[in-house]
Amino acid sequence: MLAFVGAVGVILMMVHVCADIVARTITGASLPATVEIVSYYYMVLVAFLPLAWVERRGGMISVELIEFMMSPRMIKISDAIVAALGMVIYAVMAYATWITAVKNYVTGTFVVALQVKIITWPGYFLPSIGFALAAVILAVRFLEITTDSVDGTRESEA
Repeated sequence: MLAFVGAVGVILMMVHVCADIVARTITGASLPATVEIVSYYYMVLVAFLPLAWVERRGGMISVELIEFMMSPRMIKISDAIVAALGMVIYAVMAYATWITAVKNYVTGTFVVALQVKIITWPGYFLPSIGFALAAVILAVRFLEITTDSVDGTRESEA
């Protein structure tokens, strides 16, 4: 679902930018606020909402310099520590960006482009949502790691 939302964001951004180029070519004038809408909405949507999807697929960068020397138990402990640390970091980032988003909502943040008022505060909630969803995915991963034994079976089944 998140990958789909990200893909829709990319398509909408592409259509909007292409429409701006066509309008500029035909009329000599750009569509109002194309740069602002792309940077405050589309790019933020594409960058932050799919974070949980990337985490779920294991697509983040990982460095496994000493993993070949670790026992399966040590790898499991390392994976659990990484999941817990990542979850905390994502949760802190979700909280920090949420505070900023709420402040922008309360003040009604906007930009003016070509004498058109563009409301930007809704876009500030997108990083918070993306970070929170990624934290949830890492919480689930942490639970999966800590409730499974080294060979992949549940401790209670062993």
